[in-house]
Amino acid sequence: MRSSARIAAAFAAARDYDGHAAVQRRVATGLAVRIAALPLPPAPRVLEIGCGTGFLTAALRDQGLGGRWLVTDLAPAMVARCRDRLGDGAGRTFAVLDGEHGPRPAAAPFDLICASLAFQWFSALEPAVARLLGWLAPGGHLIFTTLGAGTFSEWRAAHRAEGLAPGTPPFLQPEALADLLPARQAAPPLVTLELAEHADAGAFLRGLKAIGAGTPHSDHRPLPPAALRRVMARFTRDGARATYEVITCHYRSEP
Repeated sequence: MRSSARIAAAFAAARDYDGHAAVQRRVATGLAVRIAALPLPPAPRVLEIGCGTGFLTAALRDQGLGGRWLVTDLAPAMVARCRDRLGDGAGRTFAVLDGEHGPRPAAAPFDLICASLAFQWFSALEPAVARLLGWLAPGGHLIFTTLGAGTFSEWRAAHRAEGLAPGTPPFLQPEALADLLPARQAAPPLVTLELAEHADAGAFLRGLKAIGAGTPHSDHRPLPPAALRRVMARFTRDGARATYEVITCHYRSEP
């Protein structure tokens, strides 16, 4: 979908991430509640992928999850921001790691590998999931949220109404995720919708850029200014709302 270098650069530049990431914060909080209910060891070995500025890390801490954590992100700037938010507390280590292609950490195997809204940027999800399952201890859990194809449906609809194609990445359909290594799934994928409301199309686009998610897919050609203005006007007239289709996936290694 996008190269690791482009993803890292986009998120490193997202200096006002927290101010525009209300949906991301809510999703991370919900994922942390789900993780807290898992049958984990008393002091689990935890790997977080794509920590960003620390929404999930902080939410897991607030849920009382202890153990030894390796908190990682592709972008060094995000790792630094997460460390600044959480501190180097006992049992917590921060590192730069490409969750899709990076080397197996020395701290493996893990009882829990988790990620909130990071895996949608992987170029090939199935081999990445299979690889991460190999980093789990027996009975370990891999649980993550990702974005589904219904994400930004209103923005896509505004383009279609003008006979144009959006640059929004082609996120996976929920059915495709249900078919991804089904024998290893601990539960079927869970689909929920999150709604973000904006003042207008400009605010929507500025928000995407602010959280590092504004880079289009690699084959997209930017629209001519007049065409983009038509799309933006239609999106604004239709309410300037943006739906996030959030899919929670849960895998488990053999006991």
